[in-house]
Amino acid sequence: MPQVFSNFPIGVQLWPQTRRKACVLNEGYTFSLLENATDTYHFSVVAGTHRIRQIFESFISSMPDEAFFILEFYTTDPSFVEQGQKNPTPAVYYSPYMPVSELLDALEPYWDRLLNDGFVGFGLANNRASLELFYSEEKVLTCFTDNHIRLTDLLARVGIPHCSNLPLHTDLGHDHLSLLCLDRSSLPAELQKFSERDLDYAHFCREIAENLGMYPVEESISFFFSRKEQHQIEGLLRQRPEYEEFAEEDFGGLLLDWNDFVGECCTNFEGDLWEYRQGLRLRDMIQYVIETSLPVVGGRIREALQESDDRFRQSLSNHRKRLDSPGSGLPAEDHFWRNGIIRNAGVDLRRDLIRDGWYKP
Repeated sequence: MPQVFSNFPIGVQLWPQTRRKACVLNEGYTFSLLENATDTYHFSVVAGTHRIRQIFESFISSMPDEAFFILEFYTTDPSFVEQGQKNPTPAVYYSPYMPVSELLDALEPYWDRLLNDGFVGFGLANNRASLELFYSEEKVLTCFTDNHIRLTDLLARVGIPHCSNLPLHTDLGHDHLSLLCLDRSSLPAELQKFSERDLDYAHFCREIAENLGMYPVEESISFFFSRKEQHQIEGLLRQRPEYEEFAEEDFGGLLLDWNDFVGECCTNFEGDLWEYRQGLRLRDMIQYVIETSLPVVGGRIREALQESDDRFRQSLSNHRKRLDSPGSGLPAEDHFWRNGIIRNAGVDLRRDLIRDGWYKP
């Protein structure tokens, strides 16, 4: 039987036939340059739960004063899918930026459940510092950073070796299970003290989300910018007086703001014309960055926005008319978000559009 390192997360169970194969699973990590990036690295780490917690705590200590928490869990039972439905996907939640000491205090009661439950993924990130660490439901730790030397040193200090051909349990037959799927007697001692309600991932994840004021995020919005790239974006925004106010903002947060605006427009936009124009102005600014940044950066931004842009296109009607700010001078073929108006305009927006003469023939 192949060797499996000790203290493996209980929420991942190798199939019996897999255990009989001549494959040894050891703790280790591998890393490579992130695709379509020049100075950002992607790490994959396999380790026991006690070392994963060590990595998180050491990683947090290397962060700036603030970070945000990422939580991923299923809101529907992934083991039950009705006929004709797509496979359920986990919901993703972000917390606001918080002092790292407050985050650690808030997570203290939940570590054992987060680390072991096979229906839960979680992580920490600071976009401005180009740092993200995420422990997936499959119990593989991934990290994105533009300082791979610091991270390799951190992993060495907690005893995780580098392995250029790291075997992963995700390449073998396995199940990832919620804690409630397992016999209580098989749970680690630290988990046996919890009630069934407290072991229920749906309960404790919602509890964490409520405690940290977390909000849902579209899974399709995925991005990572190195500090160098962010400094370049900041410099571009400072070159344009109309966008200078955005220069010190977290650019990743601005992409999420556009996605949130699209979500409101696709349901029922309750703001007025000024607020609607602010959303369009945000997209103008993002487009300026796409067109003036390095092609590799602009391409990643386009990819991150593809789904939200497509949804916004579908929400527009009356495409032959344009809604431009006074004196914008934008060519008619550019900036699709200003071609037409959303179908789900609320009372205030419709009122302002009537006053603005939008509905005149």
